[in-house]
Amino acid sequence: MNYVFGPVPSRRLGQSLGIDPVPLKTCNWNCVYCQLGRSRPMVNERKDYFPPEDILAEVDKALAAHKPGEIDWITFVGSGETTLYASFGRLIRGAKALTDLPVAVITNGALLYLPEVRAELSAADAVLPSLDAGNPQLYRKINRPHPEVTFKRLRDGLLAFREDYQGKLWVEVMLVRVLNDTEAALTEIAAALQRIQPDEVHILQPTRPPVETWVQPPDDEGLLRARAILGDIATIVHPASGSFDLSGNESLVDTVVGIITRHPMREEELLETLEHWSPGDVAATLSELEKSGQAQNVERHGVRFWSASPAFFPTKK
Repeated sequence: MNYVFGPVPSRRLGQSLGIDPVPLKTCNWNCVYCQLGRSRPMVNERKDYFPPEDILAEVDKALAAHKPGEIDWITFVGSGETTLYASFGRLIRGAKALTDLPVAVITNGALLYLPEVRAELSAADAVLPSLDAGNPQLYRKINRPHPEVTFKRLRDGLLAFREDYQGKLWVEVMLVRVLNDTEAALTEIAAALQRIQPDEVHILQPTRPPVETWVQPPDDEGLLRARAILGDIATIVHPASGSFDLSGNESLVDTVVGIITRHPMREEELLETLEHWSPGDVAATLSELEKSGQAQNVERHGVRFWSASPAFFPTKK
């Protein structure tokens, strides 16, 4: 499949069937921690990158291929920023017409200042935007946004969306050691969250391959500090464990590529998944994956990951 992948295990969304409406890596941010590589160039144009009917046809096919209980959520999560897809509202409504499963949208939230984007996302059952900084300077340092998506627009968009949105608003805060896990940085983020009033705050860590080699996750003290300052609605979200569904294509290699394009996998994680879906054929699949030219190895802090070959990861600081 070209646009649908998984289900993949998620701490928050159980077994999540992913829908990706944009090409790798179509994004208006260039975050230092991004697991999909650098945005080259950054993109801030909303358009239908693929025909919406093709995307929804794949969703229908994936739903038909799974038994009740095998999928918990339908999740829009892009190879970049999901809301850059112009007909996003049509995709959400189309997915909800196909199933009673709840629909989530993972977004950086940078375009929520646009009334049309807020209207489109209002149909989702849960929206998960990002807020990694409480001031413009740190926002530029961590998220490295397109010039048009300023900190003020991010903050004002989140505030405006909260006013009318009836679903679950779960704000994600990605912590990077030294950058935004300090008391001063967390206090500013907490002040912004106090105004936004999300239903939950999810504290994340860059456990998958961060694009910049110097990015480190917070230590235990940083996590405890974040939990204390961000308040009772904040939860530390640890990496999910579980098997990835590799049944989406006739070709096992194509299915793996479909997942690692949006969700790079630790090598041990990939080996475990292949053992589950293709026991006895793991070495052959890895060899075919390497020879296909569609995948690459990325090493960060002594851990080896598999990612899509077009993703750009620098090797030096």
